[in-house]
Amino acid sequence: MNDHKRLVVLLGPTGVGKTDLSIRLSEYFDAPIVSADSRQFFRELKIGTAPPTESELVAAPHYFIQNRSITEDYNAGAYGEDALRLIGELFKNHSNILLVGGSGMYIDAVCEGFDRLPKVDKKIRGSLSERYKNEGLEPLLEQLKELDPDYYETVDRNNPARVIRALEVCLVAGVSYSGLRSGKSRGRDFEVVKIGLDRPREELYERINQRADAMMEAGLLGEARELYPFREKTALKTVGYSELFDYLDGKYTLQEAVDIIKRNSRRYAKRQMTWFRRDESAAWFSPDNFNEIREYLNEHN
Repeated sequence: MNDHKRLVVLLGPTGVGKTDLSIRLSEYFDAPIVSADSRQFFRELKIGTAPPTESELVAAPHYFIQNRSITEDYNAGAYGEDALRLIGELFKNHSNILLVGGSGMYIDAVCEGFDRLPKVDKKIRGSLSERYKNEGLEPLLEQLKELDPDYYETVDRNNPARVIRALEVCLVAGVSYSGLRSGKSRGRDFEVVKIGLDRPREELYERINQRADAMMEAGLLGEARELYPFREKTALKTVGYSELFDYLDGKYTLQEAVDIIKRNSRRYAKRQMTWFRRDESAAWFSPDNFNEIREYLNEHN
């Protein structure tokens, strides 16, 4: 086997078509797939995170798919350590590995690491959590916008844990979260090649809308009902579940909740693209252009 080790990162927004392309590339390059989707880790989230289907899981070896429970605390730092350990093992038998997902922070954890981020300050985190409990997320988002406008533009605003962590870092370190993240990365003993995936906005948004309808037809509401007792868990502060919990609380009609799922999914995709477009090392393609992507990777091998 070639001693050259290469991690091919497929990154892009929700609904763009990462899964289909990753399976084709996996078959061509004999490359196992490591998920970097921070919600597909959780086995209880069977519908709302659009994990690979059983036939897709059979078509290519996948890792970090529904391997944890929503009752466990899991973050990008822990994932980075676990993923790097696994990747090291996989490289013993494979020259290429695919890292596939839309969670920019989790991709960064593998490719660059977070060596410079300060450790959790329980006092400050407790204070921020109390503010969130008493005042809601908006005041915290306003403070984040003031302290770190760059990260404010990309953060998942349905995820209090990420907002609180970013604020905590700003307050502890005295500098912006995004500034620390863009610092010098830890060295890796493998090459990283990033493939960015995008579609025209209207096409992407239509795919997102159709996927939301398909999830509802597949039983997402029933899944949300089952998970309602766990709604305060970080894993469930997620588009698709949050809105249906609000429906179950009587805040919206079901149609209103579905419309808001679509809107919030489109907004999330836009924030994902803001994050990814700042990475100048990524080469961008339509996920439909398999031959182009394959040739690009062959040329950069």
